[in-house]
Amino acid sequence: MKLLVGLGNPGKQYAHQRHNVGYMAIDAIIAGHAFGTNKKRFHSETAEGTLDHIRVLAIKPQTFMNDSGRAVGEAARYLKIDTRDIIVIHDEIDLAAGKVKIKTGGGNAGHNGLKSITSHIGADFTRVRIGIGHPGDKRKVHAHVLGDFSKADGEWLQFLLHKISDHMGELIDGDTQQFLISLNGNANPSAKHSFDGAIAQARRNSATKSTNYHWEKLTSSQRDLAKNMAELGQEAKKKLQPKLQGDAPSRVSNQYKQYTKISTSPFDLLRRVFGRSHSSDHD
Repeated sequence: MKLLVGLGNPGKQYAHQRHNVGYMAIDAIIAGHAFGTNKKRFHSETAEGTLDHIRVLAIKPQTFMNDSGRAVGEAARYLKIDTRDIIVIHDEIDLAAGKVKIKTGGGNAGHNGLKSITSHIGADFTRVRIGIGHPGDKRKVHAHVLGDFSKADGEWLQFLLHKISDHMGELIDGDTQQFLISLNGNANPSAKHSFDGAIAQARRNSATKSTNYHWEKLTSSQRDLAKNMAELGQEAKKKLQPKLQGDAPSRVSNQYKQYTKISTSPFDLLRRVFGRSHSSDHD
């Protein structure tokens, strides 16, 4: 069994804060993979399911961030889960917003939740660091971390959470590289350069609170990439549709629902997809 931990603070007043992105990721995974009924144990909200045929217990510690280790340690000891089979998802202020980095062991970069977990089980667990960006001024860090995600953050955040949910099985199965490639969307350097250009354009628009993603300002390669993605979306719908006949697995049904929620026009893909980000190296 694997233990999947999302860090955050309990309570409605904290629900939309950047510090709670770990909770958000766990919620997306539970919903996307039809995990069992939520149960309260180990000082946590827990749900059990499978990812790539591996049993997983997903937990959201209810001890508040600074005491997360108490919940994680209790769960790990009771279920006899090795530290190397524990994955912790958390916010990372030293990564640009939307960037993702995977790390096993090492320091805690000042993150109190990680410090608490390390004090209870050691440091040899895997961390999924979701960038929330730095405000640029140390005096503003506390307010930034405990502040709500902005409306401009909404599109890349929701898309990224869905991608993490869709591909978490790869990380659970030990394929870190494939997990990061899946989040990137394309491992081809030239295509990634084009993709990054479109993302930069989307971010500039978000920064100015604009909802208009100007097609004419993109390069021809960026336009072609959007069109190709639109075609892939249409193909995905065609392939998934027949599987919905009869007793379709809930996971297939959920995947189909996610595809059909998004228009597959190139313009809409630019607005929704290119607002996301890529993984980045970080100590």
